[in-house]
Amino acid sequence: MSKHRYAGRVRSVEMSGIRKLFDAGGPDAINLGIGQPDFDTPDHIKEAAIAAIRAGKTGYTPNAGIPELREAICDKFARENGLSYRPEQILVTAGGSEALHLVMEALVDPGDRVLFTDPGFVSYAALATFAGGRPEGVSLDATLHIDVERAKEQLDGARIFVLNTPGNPTGAVESEESVRALVEYANDRGVTVVADEVYEHFVYEKKHVSAARFGEDVITVNAASKTYAMTGWRVGYLAAPEDYIPECLKVHQYAQACATSVSQYAALAAYTGDQSAVPAMREEYRARRDLLYAGLTGLGFDFPRPEGAFYMFVPMGRTLIRRAIESGVIIVPGEAFGTRAPDYARFSYATARENLSRAVGRIGALME
Repeated sequence: MSKHRYAGRVRSVEMSGIRKLFDAGGPDAINLGIGQPDFDTPDHIKEAAIAAIRAGKTGYTPNAGIPELREAICDKFARENGLSYRPEQILVTAGGSEALHLVMEALVDPGDRVLFTDPGFVSYAALATFAGGRPEGVSLDATLHIDVERAKEQLDGARIFVLNTPGNPTGAVESEESVRALVEYANDRGVTVVADEVYEHFVYEKKHVSAARFGEDVITVNAASKTYAMTGWRVGYLAAPEDYIPECLKVHQYAQACATSVSQYAALAAYTGDQSAVPAMREEYRARRDLLYAGLTGLGFDFPRPEGAFYMFVPMGRTLIRRAIESGVIIVPGEAFGTRAPDYARFSYATARENLSRAVGRIGALME
């Protein structure tokens, strides 16, 4: 059998350590590995999709997204983030993941440095590599927040800095002072900030601050996926200075054409309709966070309480992480998120409280 050839930049990228765990474990496994809400999509959103299907709105849409959704996203920015955008600055995508991909392909030349936190979301390094860039990790401090002064040392000469707050896998929420300092320093040196804000609605004691408030060269990536429990609908967007949009649109046109029409109409209902499900989910996540944090710290683990998203990043040691997974507690080893936290594991608390209590019990039994 002949051996097929593949692009080196693709061969050098591993499959996601998170996705490998998507279906992991046996029937008694407790899966705390997947960053997916366990809530159902609110009914009014589903009904909007059904209405769109029945109305025959199933063909191609404008490449950048239906006008009414782009307008609704502008309204969302004004209402929630204090930012002014025009529809021409919005590009609707097949989830936040595609938005990140478009930005990397449109902005990164071969050899360009792309900065992001290490540990950080798995897609950043892979997408930078696919675009021919050089992924480079930025250190976190002992509280799992960005070490601003060390980050500044790396920003000189970079092309992109990805700023993810609330953070995955840490659950850290960066302060307004840190966000401002990072954005202003980056923009002053010609570095584009890509603000990944998909978890913005799940912040507990602190307050989310959008990076675009503090600089002009900021591209915000967001999605309906986490906020409205719509991960499988695959609809997100990017908001950017207008001159970036045609370049991102080129990549989008040839790779995707448009986000799914029915999903766009569902997202329109999400952004313009009843919002009561969002705070309800947030308060349930808060309760789950508190339950899991109390359980894990009660076992002796010492780590900062997460301030946002629905993740906990726990220093357990590689042996205990392996044994926990073997016992059916599916968590994601820190090595999936970079090179600097191999002794940590990410727990997702986007699951029932009963599952969290059972997971703590199993880990406790392993430690006896």
